[in-house]
Amino acid sequence: MFDTFMIHTWIASTIIAATAGILGFFVVLRRSAFAAHALPLATFPGAAAAQLLGIQPLWGLLGFVTIAVVLLHQLQKLGRKDVAAGLVLVTLLAVGSLLLSMTNTYAPAVFSLLFGQVLGVSAADLWPVAVIASVVLIGAMGLYRPLLLQSAFPELALSRGISAGVIDILFLALLGLVTAMAMPVVGALLVFSLLIAPAAAAQSLSARPLQALLLAVMFSMGMIWLAIALSFWTNWPIGFFVGTMGALLFTSARMFRYIRHRWFSTGLPTTMKNQSMKLIPAAQPGEA
Repeated sequence: MFDTFMIHTWIASTIIAATAGILGFFVVLRRSAFAAHALPLATFPGAAAAQLLGIQPLWGLLGFVTIAVVLLHQLQKLGRKDVAAGLVLVTLLAVGSLLLSMTNTYAPAVFSLLFGQVLGVSAADLWPVAVIASVVLIGAMGLYRPLLLQSAFPELALSRGISAGVIDILFLALLGLVTAMAMPVVGALLVFSLLIAPAAAAQSLSARPLQALLLAVMFSMGMIWLAIALSFWTNWPIGFFVGTMGALLFTSARMFRYIRHRWFSTGLPTTMKNQSMKLIPAAQPGEA
């Protein structure tokens, strides 16, 4: 599992998971899960075009993710965000299906684009991942406060002069970069799993922004590490483990939140109350 050919897999997966955890926190906070689902699949034609032209997949992904971000931003200004994301998704998926039909490696191309090649990462794949991740992290750090304020309290952000349009396009650009970085390695479907499940579970456990963000990163990295190990041992698809663990993680977090809420809302059990009262000395005459 820690052989030489697996080292690149561990490094790339860790970088992608950490970056997805950070961006995923804002995706869930802004209720942009559909956009996070649409962008990875909308860049699908970029990888298909790269295969058709015989160029590096990353260039095709970056080109089409730029188109997807611009289209999504413009359509969101015209109406509902979910409708805009749906229109971008179906349009670019249609283009992707056309481009893939023109290649000679249809079935393998579809599988690698949707589920990635996380167990076949080479040293050459690490540099683009590291560079794009650095750009995303620097951008997220610079936008942290205005993005957090605009996501949680849009009216207050507007009163402080924070432009919603600028924040939206910058956020979508960062999300598009994460998609372009991660899709060749973990695939379109796994990007969505890493963006949504860890962040949703983290925000169910903590209402503190920084704490929830750190939990999202920890959950995301833990999911991908465990998924790689289980995939190596069982020879089952890594996507199965990532998706299943994401659902279990979110369900467990919600159950824990419910139990904790019920515990504190109903108070301590009666027996514990009686025992605690015995520890409090009775008031003596003359005491306040």
